[in-house]
Amino acid sequence: MKIVTVLGARPQFIKAGPVSREIRKNHEEIIIHTGQHYDANMSDIFFTELNIPKPDYHLNVGSGSHGVQTANMLIQIEEILLKETPDYVLVYGDTNSTLAGSLAASKLHIPIVHVEAGLRSFNKKMPEEVNRILTDHVSSFLFCPSDTSVKNLKDENITKHVYNVGDVMYDAVRYNQDIADKSTILTDIGAASKDYYLITVHRAENTEDRERIENILAAFSRIEGTKVWPIHPRTKNKLLSYGIDLDKIPGLKVIEPIGYLDMLCLEKNAKKILTDSGGVQKEAYFVQTPCVTLRDETEWVETLKDNANVLVGANTEKILEAVQLTCDSDYPPIFGSGNTSEQIVKILSDNQ
Repeated sequence: MKIVTVLGARPQFIKAGPVSREIRKNHEEIIIHTGQHYDANMSDIFFTELNIPKPDYHLNVGSGSHGVQTANMLIQIEEILLKETPDYVLVYGDTNSTLAGSLAASKLHIPIVHVEAGLRSFNKKMPEEVNRILTDHVSSFLFCPSDTSVKNLKDENITKHVYNVGDVMYDAVRYNQDIADKSTILTDIGAASKDYYLITVHRAENTEDRERIENILAAFSRIEGTKVWPIHPRTKNKLLSYGIDLDKIPGLKVIEPIGYLDMLCLEKNAKKILTDSGGVQKEAYFVQTPCVTLRDETEWVETLKDNANVLVGANTEKILEAVQLTCDSDYPPIFGSGNTSEQIVKILSDNQ
C-alpha cells in the first residue's frame, strides 16, 4: 500500500507515531505536515521524540482564520495527492488539517481513512465538531476508539467499514511510558511527584471568552499548592492582550511548551490535572491521574465514571469542588489493549 498521512497538530503527531511504525514495516508512507502547529516546541520536537520520520512535505500554513488555514491546506494537499497518487489518505482527529486532507482526497476519489472516528461533543459551535462530522461522512474507513463512537456513527447512518479498534494514543502511551519515566522535567522545574496540579488551557471557547478565562483563573488562584502550567503560545498571547498577570496567582509555575515525553511524565506524577484538552483527558486516564475538564462537554464520556474525569466548564466553584473530589475509578481498559495500530494496518491491507 501507499498511504499519504496528513498531520498538523500536537495530538496528531502523537497518534501517528505507532501507526507510522506499523505502516512502514511492509508499506510506503508519505507524510504531509501542514504546519498548523508551527512553533518548534509544539511540532518539530514530536517528530524527534517519537521517532516519526521527517515529513516529506511541509506546507507551512501557520496561523490564520479557519477559512484561510483550511483553504491554503486544501490547495497544497490536492497538488501533492495528484503527484503521489496514493491508495489511501489517512487523517487523524478533528483539526483543520483533518478536514483539508479529507476534502482534498474526497474530490479526487481517494479512499479516506479516519483514525479516531465517531467522536461527538454535540456542540457545533466547536470547530472541531464540524471537522469531525464532515470527515466521518466522507471517509471510507472509520477507526473508532470506543463503543460510544461506533454508536455515534450508527446514529448518523454510518455503518460500513466502521471498526472499534481502540485508541492509538493508548498505543503511544504504552510505547513511550518507560522512556518518559527517565525525564528530568520534575527536577528541572523544581516539582515533586504527586505534589502539584498540572494545568493546560488552550481551547478558543475558554481563551476567546474573557469572562470564562477569568473564572478559570480565579479558581487557580484559590487552589492551594503548586500548579504547573506549560502554556500554549496562543493562550499566552491572549492573556497578555487582556492585561492578565499570571504572576499574581500563588503557587503557579508557568513554563514553556514541552515535548510529549516530558508532558507524559508531568501527567503521571501530578496529583490532579486541570485541562480543556481532549488528548490530555485521555492521557490522564491512561496514566491513572484524576482529571478536571474545563469544558461544558467532552467527547470522552467513558472517562467520567467514578470521578476519573469531572466536567466543570468555566465555573469557579465547580472547579474548586472537583479538585477536592476523591476518584474511585479503577481505570478499566475501555480504549483497547494497545494494539490499535496493528489492527488498522491489517484491516487496510486486507481490503486492498
